[in-house]
Amino acid sequence: MSKTILITGTSTGFGRDAAETLTRAGHKVFASMRAPETRNRTHAETLRNQKIEVVELNVTDSKSVDRAVAAVIEKAGRIDVLVNNAGVLTTGVSEAFTAEQASALFDVNVIGLHRATRAVLPHMRRQRDGLIVNMGSVLGRVTFPFFGLYGASKFAVEALTESYRYETSQLGIDVTLVQPSAYPTRLFDSATQPADKERTAEYGDLAEIPAAMLQNFSEMLSGTDAPNPHEVAEAVARLIGAPKGQRPARTVVGAAYGADAVNEATEPVQTATIEALGLGHMATLPGTLAKETAA
Repeated sequence: MSKTILITGTSTGFGRDAAETLTRAGHKVFASMRAPETRNRTHAETLRNQKIEVVELNVTDSKSVDRAVAAVIEKAGRIDVLVNNAGVLTTGVSEAFTAEQASALFDVNVIGLHRATRAVLPHMRRQRDGLIVNMGSVLGRVTFPFFGLYGASKFAVEALTESYRYETSQLGIDVTLVQPSAYPTRLFDSATQPADKERTAEYGDLAEIPAAMLQNFSEMLSGTDAPNPHEVAEAVARLIGAPKGQRPARTVVGAAYGADAVNEATEPVQTATIEALGLGHMATLPGTLAKETAA
């Protein structure tokens, strides 16, 4: 069944591929990005040439998010799926990032996701139906040195996604998380570096490690055995096509680095915690448990 889908951060990378993949699958996709008529005009035109609707949306601006969501609803009449894909990467000595840099990172990766979710949920609640797919990372489950701030933002996305999943389940809304590994996209090329060069220098030889790590990732992701980033778009498509209420809470895509083991280990703990609170019913959408039992 064709769905109306809004995706954030579609100028390049996972978001762009998801927009194209889901359009080919027969869905009505609204691909959002910043500055589609100026800085990202070429990217926007490429999508429009594929009959994909492009809307302007800046996840760090609440008014921009609200306008974009309203425009999609006005044009399509509904939003069935929100894919929160927009995100930025930081890498370097954690101490050397300024508070302003940390705030900017969280404004996109966490608060931006929250803004977009808040904007679509009133509509989905009225529909008593909807799906929200959040783009996390394996670094939301395991930690790499020198990726600490980025990982912290993705750990936050884990908690926020889990909470939204419980809170909206009884309203007919599915919330799920995709945890990609490293893939050859422009994310690494655009990674933000620490602004405080003096503090970086005080780490001596240790300060050389982040650049070496990026170089290693770059070589790994440009080799003949490099993982295919299209795997992420395919995972999103499978989640959208899955039966309501039967989607996994988390989906690791690519090299897990142990994130899959963390998912498996924490699932029974989380389930027990929710049941101890007397809220076990919030882990399942109404009606789906009976269907699963009957099957």
